[in-house]
Amino acid sequence: MRFGLQVYSFTWPGGPEAIGPTLARVVRTADESGFDSIWVMDHFWQIGAGSETEPMLEGWTALGFMAAHTQRARLGLMVGGVHYRSPGLWVKAATTLDVLSGGRAWLGLGAGWNRAESVGLGFPFPDTKTRFEMLEDTLEIAHQMFEGERGSESRFVGHQVIADRLLNVPQSITRPRVPIMIGGGGEKKTLRLVARYADASNLFGDPDQLRHKYRILAEHCEAVNRPFEEIERTTLQSVSLFAPNAWRSTTESPAQLVDRFGRLGDAGVQQVIINTADVHVPEAVALLATEVMPQLRDEESGQR
Repeated sequence: MRFGLQVYSFTWPGGPEAIGPTLARVVRTADESGFDSIWVMDHFWQIGAGSETEPMLEGWTALGFMAAHTQRARLGLMVGGVHYRSPGLWVKAATTLDVLSGGRAWLGLGAGWNRAESVGLGFPFPDTKTRFEMLEDTLEIAHQMFEGERGSESRFVGHQVIADRLLNVPQSITRPRVPIMIGGGGEKKTLRLVARYADASNLFGDPDQLRHKYRILAEHCEAVNRPFEEIERTTLQSVSLFAPNAWRSTTESPAQLVDRFGRLGDAGVQQVIINTADVHVPEAVALLATEVMPQLRDEESGQR
């Protein structure tokens, strides 16, 4: 089993002036402690840690900062709201992060959902059908822009997007492309897109719910003649180490986390991505790295 860390709150002691130094310390500690990936949300208003007026950073800018303070962990948005940026910008931003981080980027995408945030800041917020068409267009454009040494010269005509030249220079360091993660568990649309375009699927849920989703995903993979095992299976899980948070009403011991994550692994999860309100507390990351993660990694391969 692999492990990621999501930083979802920036309400830390010291106010705005302390956010940069604290985030640098958090991601450096996670990187050095052996986390395989580090993520931030793609939101502009806070959605989970208190009110909408709590601090929130723009995702791609934060990832560039995080790249400068880490050396090995992959970095990504969990996951990007497709309507916030045009398809070409999505791919160019992911490529830029990959190049500047030495090949450590993820391209995380989803159909988006936060109407209040979008309308509040003037982003277009189309209906669900249109957003899924935008998502599929973006995924197709990503595959073409990551082709070869500089992308595709072919004109693209999609459901919602027309692009004349999908040039991408410099090309990503990670080949054949920056890995694409799709977030969401919709069985008819989202998992179908995962089977066709993605390198990873991020889902929520308990072991029984995840087993069900993986069965549906496997069926979609069979329909497009793609091996199910090509897709990395990740899940975002909230953890309360020292105090309850917005998503976990009780705290858990390291032994309880080992048991919970172990059952997720038995259900087919390959990477658990953890979020915790205690992420800025050095002891929290250390506790996960020393008393939870080693218990679920295979001694030789580093995986459970």
